[in-house]
Amino acid sequence: MTIEAVEYPRTPLSERKQSGKNWERIGWSFMRISGVLLIFLVFVHLYSNLVAGDGVSQIGFEFVVAEKFSVPFWLIWDALLLVLALIHGTNGMRTIVNDYVYKPGPRKALITTLWIACIVEIVLGLIVLIVFAVEPCVQGPGSASICS
Repeated sequence: MTIEAVEYPRTPLSERKQSGKNWERIGWSFMRISGVLLIFLVFVHLYSNLVAGDGVSQIGFEFVVAEKFSVPFWLIWDALLLVLALIHGTNGMRTIVNDYVYKPGPRKALITTLWIACIVEIVLGLIVLIVFAVEPCVQGPGSASICS
């Protein structure tokens, strides 16, 4: 088993290998920026849902779909929270895979699977948000409306 040598961290930029974009640096920066944004997004989300108004007792289908998602601001807020959280988590898992999977084949397969799962979850989550924003009253089994 061979492990690629890692450059000495204090190697001057002029001596480092340049191979286009530095994806590791972009990923590192994204994790820091998205982490700070996620803290803000999550705490405002929790406050608006659990503290403001009637508190926990207000949480229900009618509140989330009819009241909250009728305001485009909260729809965008929750969509941003969903997308950032999934990409942040997937990038963290990618880092773990890079650290512990040494063979290039399995590493590439795992990372590809991670990103495919991330994209599928983002698409499904956004579909749910959009569907409930456009048509909040869904017909249940036996043509009974959930909103009635």
